[in-house]
Amino acid sequence: MSIVLIAVTSFVVALSGALVPGPLFTITVGESVKRGSSAGPLIIFGHGLLEAIVILLIVFGLMPAVSAEGTKLVIGLTGGIILILMGLMLLRDGRRARLDVKAEGRRAGMNPVVAGIVGSLSNPYWVIWWLTIGLGYLVSALKYGSLGVIAFFAGHIAADLGWYSLLSLAVAKGRAVMSDKVYRILLFACGLFLICFGSWFLLGTAM
Repeated sequence: MSIVLIAVTSFVVALSGALVPGPLFTITVGESVKRGSSAGPLIIFGHGLLEAIVILLIVFGLMPAVSAEGTKLVIGLTGGIILILMGLMLLRDGRRARLDVKAEGRRAGMNPVVAGIVGSLSNPYWVIWWLTIGLGYLVSALKYGSLGVIAFFAGHIAADLGWYSLLSLAVAKGRAVMSDKVYRILLFACGLFLICFGSWFLLGTAM
């Protein structure tokens, strides 16, 4: 996997997760109504700050503990399997998915940067992702040293920033982000990518 490929695949994998509504989605919609289009980027700044800390902790703290070949094999296999399962779920749920950006009854609360951190920590799937897929990605990225880690993080955060900035702008302007049909097609495409990439991830780990 080259550095460019790390960045591109990291972008698509992150986009696949960002498209599925969760705590950050809900917070972004609510805050965008009150604060305008700046809410999305600020929320993702907090989200990205937390993820940068997680990456630093893994690289400088946990990486020596997971550098053994047996441990890397388990991490790679687990990450690949979860990627495939995520892809299958996107294919299943994407057929009837709707992009609901209504914000009735939602009020602006804490600082959006703090909200990005809290919203991430409140999502159990975020923790699971970093313990499996994220960890496996970092093991692969570290083959290219710090540039590999930077490429991984850049692709990952670019997807989050792009999607949530678009979402925030659309909500603030009172416009639809995209039609449900386009949304479903995008989810379907991401699901196929995750299945293919997860399979490739498994094969690369096993070889």
